Amino acid sequence: MRHIITGGAGFTGKVLTRQLLNLGEEVIHFDTRPSSDPDVASKVKQMIGDVRSLDDLRRLEMRPGDMVYHLAARQFADAVPHRGRDAWFEDVNVIGTRNVVQVMQEAGTQGLIFFSTDMTYGKPGICPIPPDCPQKPLGPYGRSKLKAEQVLINAEGITPTIFRPRLITGYGRLGILGKLFKLIKKGLPVPMIGNGHNRYQMVSVEDCARAAILAAQKGCPPGPFNLGSETPPTTRELLSGIIRHAGSHSVLVPTPASFLKVILGLLDKAGLTLLYPEQFGIADADILLDTISTRRELGWAPAMDDIDMMNAAYDAFLAMES
Repeated sequence: MRHIITGGAGFTGKVLTRQLLNLGEEVIHFDTRPSSDPDVASKVKQMIGDVRSLDDLRRLEMRPGDMVYHLAARQFADAVPHRGRDAWFEDVNVIGTRNVVQVMQEAGTQGLIFFSTDMTYGKPGICPIPPDCPQKPLGPYGRSKLKAEQVLINAEGITPTIFRPRLITGYGRLGILGKLFKLIKKGLPVPMIGNGHNRYQMVSVEDCARAAILAAQKGCPPGPFNLGSETPPTTRELLSGIIRHAGSHSVLVPTPASFLKVILGLLDKAGLTLLYPEQFGIADADILLDTISTRRELGWAPAMDDIDMMNAAYDAFLAMES
């Protein structure tokens, strides 16, 4: 079996690749850029291409027995435009998914693993959130991922497994976390949206990759499957853990959530984005995913806790800064 990873050079793609290679599997990367890891690059077949191009995808020459891991996506870690965000996210997240499906159908390839997001749930008012919870995204990223899910669910001849992870983190993850880590490194105050008593769940990239492989090994059960840590700490506990790990003098500063959200919203509208509305809109809420069905159907369980994941991400930040 060949394992084709769209977005193979990305954060999750790199870890998934290593795990597959450790199992002795054949891996093919499809990405807009080559792998930055020389060791990985020497062990995989790399194809430079864009999921928005059917011709690029057809160069993969997919086969019926291939397993496709569709990770290519636009995210908040990218250069999100100030205007036209729905179209910008959909350009890759929806159109790209349609193209992957079309090329799979043409080749008779059935197995597909897809990483969606918990942001498709929006702010449901139920905790923990089961995978059958109604999906009401708060913004363009969540809407684009929900539309991509619907493309897969309605695709004939495709057997997709859909994962909805919380924030994926671990060694190498920066994005919005880079702003937080800079404050901690400099020993500056770290503002919290609210009092920090809400629990903040994440999931390690290693655990996500393991879930994807388990789903492939089980023939791509549909799910959808939530992915999240076992016992998430409060936001205050999480940030305090990173500060201790960093040996920083930063202090946590609680702020009135409603006031800060107004300020963040105004900054976003002015093009001075610190956090996106989909991020700060739920930053003071308990957003925990119910992973019971993931454990039961896939035999999966998270191996890392949230503070360890974030500490690993901070260590990667320091390594990149040096």
